[in-house]
Amino acid sequence: MQRATAALCCVISILFAGCSTIVKGTEQQVSVNTPGVPGALCQLQSPAIGTRTVQTPANIVLPKSKHNVAVSCTAQCYSPGVNMLASHTEAMAVGNVLFGGIIGLGVDAPSGAMNTYDPGVEVMMTPLPGCGRPPGRKAKGVPMASTPVPTATLRG
Repeated sequence: MQRATAALCCVISILFAGCSTIVKGTEQQVSVNTPGVPGALCQLQSPAIGTRTVQTPANIVLPKSKHNVAVSCTAQCYSPGVNMLASHTEAMAVGNVLFGGIIGLGVDAPSGAMNTYDPGVEVMMTPLPGCGRPPGRKAKGVPMASTPVPTATLRG
């Protein structure tokens, strides 16, 4: 009886091994956005994904990894912006260790399935002053200083 119970436990452990890999997969779609600056070019970099380039707004499928993804964006007339797409351990990994033991952990850890990224990342960029105006043209608006205009006096 004890052998049957032990065998059943082993079979269940093997079935649950790699649970995150099976249920959540090894890839994840994330969004990259530059609010107010559509069309910015963004580079995503990490040891797991290498270097990938997207134009915002974008959705991209990335292989899951324990490594955070560095995001740097550029656009004409804007200062470059940077941010980080954070990687977290999936909550399912705890159950995987409990039910799948070392086998489950051994399957999910290398595949990255026990990790998850934030659903998206926003990269803030600020406009460069004076950029985009034709050379030699002054900005329109209220003058900084003015000369008083003489008024006519009425004589009666």
